[in-house]
Amino acid sequence: MKINLKGILGAGLAAFVLSLPVQAHEFGFAGILDKTNREELPDLTLSSGKPISDGPLVLKSGTMYEIEIVSDGSAELALEGSGFFRAIWVNEVVVNGLEIRPFGLESVEFDDEGTMEIEFLAIKPGRYFLRQPGSTGENQRVEITIQ
Repeated sequence: MKINLKGILGAGLAAFVLSLPVQAHEFGFAGILDKTNREELPDLTLSSGKPISDGPLVLKSGTMYEIEIVSDGSAELALEGSGFFRAIWVNEVVVNGLEIRPFGLESVEFDDEGTMEIEFLAIKPGRYFLRQPGSTGENQRVEITIQ
């Protein structure tokens, strides 16, 4: 009779690992949605002829972020960036105090002046951008890196 030593050792190791106590997540019961795992980003500005951002944004995968997009109403302006919006999970979009919990976003647009806040979880590492549709200038886009 042959004894399968690898199988016995594998089963013993699995039983040992499963018997260990489960370690608590460092963020607490809320996990990655815990308030200690949140950061505010600098505002993005939509204004005719002005830069969207002071510089690129560097985000950390697994961190919740809040960003405000402010439009001065100088023109009907939008931001698009499907690659970025697919690399994050949008928790909520707040416009005029109304909370919207979308399945996903492709772009946002302002017809008049106003402020929009987007709360999201950075997920997929990579290099992304948000830009004004149809624009080619470097000031009309913001580079975003998720590490």
